Formats: sequence, structure tokens, C-alpha cells
Amino acid sequence: MKDCIYILDTNILLFDARALWNFPGQKLLIPIEVIGDLDNFKHGTDETARNARSAALAFDELRKKGSLKEGVELENGSVIKVASPVQPGVRSDAALLILAEQLLKKREKPVLVTKSVNLRVKADALGLEAQDYGQDTPVDTDTMRGWVRIATNEKTLASLREGEAVPAKRFKMHSNQYAFLHEKDNPSKGICARFHANEGVLRKLSEANRTACGIKSLNIEQTFSLDALMDPDITLVTLAGRAGTGKTLLAIAAALQQIFGQKRYEKLLVFRPTMPVSRDLGYLPGDINDKMRPWMQPVYDALELIRSMDRRGGRLLPNDVLNCPEISVEPLTYIRGRSIPNQFIIIDEAQNLTPLEVKTAITRVGLGSKVVLTGDPAQIDNPYVDARSNGLTRLVGRFLESPLAAHVTLVHGERSELAETASTLL
Repeated sequence: MKDCIYILDTNILLFDARALWNFPGQKLLIPIEVIGDLDNFKHGTDETARNARSAALAFDELRKKGSLKEGVELENGSVIKVASPVQPGVRSDAALLILAEQLLKKREKPVLVTKSVNLRVKADALGLEAQDYGQDTPVDTDTMRGWVRIATNEKTLASLREGEAVPAKRFKMHSNQYAFLHEKDNPSKGICARFHANEGVLRKLSEANRTACGIKSLNIEQTFSLDALMDPDITLVTLAGRAGTGKTLLAIAAALQQIFGQKRYEKLLVFRPTMPVSRDLGYLPGDINDKMRPWMQPVYDALELIRSMDRRGGRLLPNDVLNCPEISVEPLTYIRGRSIPNQFIIIDEAQNLTPLEVKTAITRVGLGSKVVLTGDPAQIDNPYVDARSNGLTRLVGRFLESPLAAHVTLVHGERSELAETASTLL
């Protein structure tokens, strides 16, 4: 908006250290209390601490170009000022509100930019304009599921059964979107297909009943997921859904099938962010493997189940699959600076990552590798992201039209009747 003064909260800079450059041609005002806040967050090795340090260094560089009190102009035409303290001893959130009120009294047009829901509510109550920070309109994985049901005629279904391509322009689908096509009067029986954007057609899935290391798809979303996971031409897969829908299990099973069965990848690399659900346990004894075991236990649980199912279906996996060198489970902290070729990479619990963390992870993927991100945007433990601003949902939105990517939101829980009921009711 023209003639506005954007006042940035601390959490914006902790979320994106480059936020100062994302308001081209605008006036930016940073309360000095925000600069003080950055000092409190700069110690540590996580992304928040890195962003705090990066933002502080950015202000130091701007200071060399001119007076931050008077305003420093950036290459994109925006002007940044650091405001003097509004009142001694005032917290940054209160300082933001006071500063905005002072500008409003001077007939200016202040706009608070903050990721704090409570601060936006307070601003609204005081008659101040406030907004969230984001570079694009985020998707909602509950509505953007990556698959649709399509009622069609028998002629179209017959063509698909014969392996023919069906023109799909009238369906308005995005790249690698899946579809379950059925007769209007019989929605339970149909054909699973995928949209190929380069041809503008729907094609029947090559294998509707895929099995990976003894793990079979139990519903159409899992069928779509396995198709995307097993297709080497799709190098980025995002799986969203509630707990118990099978996201991580399917991803690991598909990886092991392609590593030990098809020799397509050399290794399975599983990353998880170390984000506690409740109170942190503090320091844990032992070496790195001992310390990481509580964080990585869900992955080992999935491996144990897959090994059990594999034994019943033909013994594809080695006996020591839980400890074999082809499988590595690591914290996401150590991914920066790496290059990872010829591997099947899974980033679990990706809803707890910021867009910058996801970008850092994806740009580590080397030649011949495939990366899968799984997560539940409804269960977020990171205080700096929400269901729409987290890295997983941002990634889904950005890659919707890419032929390299496929997304599936899984809806039906298959863990147990109790787990599915709890996920729905609680």
C-alpha cells in the first residue's frame, strides 16, 4: 500500500532475516526495542538464532550507509528507520502499539506487521491496522489435497481401462494431480489416474495396487501417495495429513523398496526437526545416537513395522535393516552445507519448519536424489509458524505447477480405530 509506514515486529525478522528487503518502495520503521529483542535470540544453533544474528548484521551494514535514525534507502527503493525508545522499560509488543498510535495521531498510516495473533487482535481493538507477514497467498492442504473425485461417463472410463490418455482440460487440474474417476451413480468403483500437464491428459496409474516391502495401500490417497513415491520422474513429494494416515510409513516403505529391491537409490536418509511436543527433556546422556534416539523413535517404529510386514511377503530387506549402513536417521540441524546425491531423502514433521529451513533442505538435494516431506499442518510445535505459513504448506503452493513435484493430502486414518477417532474428536 502506498503512503503507509510498515512497523515490523521482532518475530518477522526471526522468521525471515531478509524480510527488510521484501517491502520494495515502502517506508519501514523498526522500534529500537525490536533491535534489543534480537540480542535475546542470537545465541544458539537453530534457524531462529541464525536469523537473529543475520538481521543484526544487516542493521550493522545499513548503519554504514547512513543514519538509521534519519532513514537508509535500499536498492529496491524502500527506506528503513530505527525509531527511538517510546517509553523506558516498555516491551517490544507494547512499543509497537504505542509507536503506531503516535503515528496515527500525526495523521500517518501505520501498519503493524507481526506473526503474533494476539498482537494483531490488540491492534484491531485499538483501531490500528495490522497484518501477517508472507510473500504469497498460502495454500490450505485441507482443501488443496492434490487429488479429486470426478464423476464421468462410461466412455471415458473405458478409455482409461484400455490404457488410453483422456484429455483433461475441462477438469482444470495442476501438474501431477491425481483423480479418482467413477460413474455418477457408483462413486465407490472407479479408476485411479494422474494428470500429465505436459500432455494435458489423464492417464491410468500403471499399478493401482502397489506394494512396497509388504506395505499395501489401504485407500485411494495411499494409492496416489505410493504412485508418487515410486515414480523416479517425480523428485519432490509432499505428503500432508493427520496422525495415523500413513505418511511416514509409506515414504519409508517406498524408499526401502527402491533401495533394496530396485537398486534405484544408494541410501535412505531421514531427517527430523528436534522440536518437542511438550516440555523439553533437557540434556540427554550418551553419544549423538543416544541423544537423538527419543526424537527419532517414530522412524524406528515405522522401520520395525515394515520389517515385520516384509518377512511375511518375501524377505526383501536385510536382517539388520534397523542398523544397516543404507539407512541413516539424522537431525535436520546438520543438513546445512551438504550435497546429497543418489539418495532417497525423507524430511519428517516438516510442518515445524519455516520456509527458509525448507529451502535450505531442498537445495541440498543432489543429482539422482528424491526428497519427500511429510507433516500435519494441524499439529505445529514451532511458535514462529502456523498452519499456513509453515515451510511444508508454502512448498506445496510454490510447486503445484511443477512437473517435478506431486502433493497428496491423506484424509483417512489407518493406524487404528481408536487413533482415527481421537484425531477427529480431540
